[in-house]
Parts: sequence; structure tokens; C-alpha cells
Amino acid sequence: MRDMKIYLATGNKNKKREMVQLLSEHEIVIPSDENIDFDPVETGTTFYENSLIKAKALYDIVHCPVIADDSGICVDALGGNPGIYSARYAGPDFMKGKPDGSKISQEEQNKFIIEQTTDAVKNGNLPKGEYLHGPRSCHYTCAMVLYLGPDRLFVAQETFEGALIDSIEDARGDGGFGYDPIVFLPEYGKTVAQISAEEKNSISHRGKAVRVIQKIINNL
Repeated sequence: MRDMKIYLATGNKNKKREMVQLLSEHEIVIPSDENIDFDPVETGTTFYENSLIKAKALYDIVHCPVIADDSGICVDALGGNPGIYSARYAGPDFMKGKPDGSKISQEEQNKFIIEQTTDAVKNGNLPKGEYLHGPRSCHYTCAMVLYLGPDRLFVAQETFEGALIDSIEDARGDGGFGYDPIVFLPEYGKTVAQISAEEKNSISHRGKAVRVIQKIINNL
């Protein structure tokens, strides 16, 4: 199916930019483009559950194909946290976000997660298991839903592996967004924020998930 209008269930313009690059043959629209009030409460306990909540909420408004994703960073030394709470994470005292719903800056989030990981490694409070890139190993997860109606939906979930840098002073790059400046890719010798958009899309959690969804769209 070509030239489809697809709504993207997000208010994040950075996510829209990435999706426009990845699905360039389709028209990608986010709710704010059409002045749609969209702020669903994400009550899920997994990336998939939250992506489905967002997809269904927007579909119920627009009644057109919707893509929703839920993604976050999972740090092995922190037991996979902050995970689904990555956007709300506010340090070790507020792993799931502040009670009043207020958020801290991305710079503060980056600083906190590096320090918390360093403390976990130093104190030996590490979950058992093998680490792909050592004790500072981490990965992004993306669960993506293509929602075509209550009884017709498709799901793809992918990961993107890396390692947290040792210090906030080592943050590098002005590409990407979110935690990208502090996630180091050993195979590239760069942070995620230092690689090009094309490189990121070819290996990222969202890039891999959307290519699965893209094949499904093309076969509809």
C-alpha cells in the first residue's frame, strides 16, 4: 500500500522527524499538526502495553491507520530501569517520575542515570547475567504498534545495544535526542548522538521496528 496517511501517536517532533525519514513514501501526521488534543494516560507495565494504549486512543479519535511506539532506555546495572519510565525518570529517588508529574531536564536525567549506574557498579549491586558491553551495558527498547482497528493490529519490538559513558563530561554529539549523547556504541567508537541520522536509522531500535511495520504496510 503506497501513499497512506498515517497518524503517529506522539507529541514528540523528534520522533516525527525520524518516522518521516523512515516512512518517506507515506504522509506522517502527529496530533498537533491537526490541533488534536492528545495526551493519553500510559498505565501499561510494558512497552507494548503503553504503545497499544496510545495507538487505540488516537485511532478512536481519527479512525485512520495509527502507528504508536513506546520506547526507553534499559540499563543492565539498574535491573533494566528506567525502562518504560525513561521520559519521567528523575533520579534514584524518583525512578518512576515525581509524584506531582513534573519532569526534570534531559541534562539532569543524563547526569542522574550515569551517577546511579556508577554507584551500582562500584557497590557491586549488579543483576546476575552476561553483559554485552560490560557492567555499564544498556539498550534502548522500542515496541511499535500499527493499529488498523480493534481487531486488526500488528506489533514489532526491537532493541539497540550500547553502553553508558563513564561521566557526564564525556557526553558527545548534537544529533539524535534524549539519552543519545551518553550512550556509547563500541563498534562505532561514538555515542548515538555522534552518528548520522542515516546510520542511526539503520541500527536503532525504532529503525528496526519500523522496517518490520513497513513490510506489513506494503503487503496490506
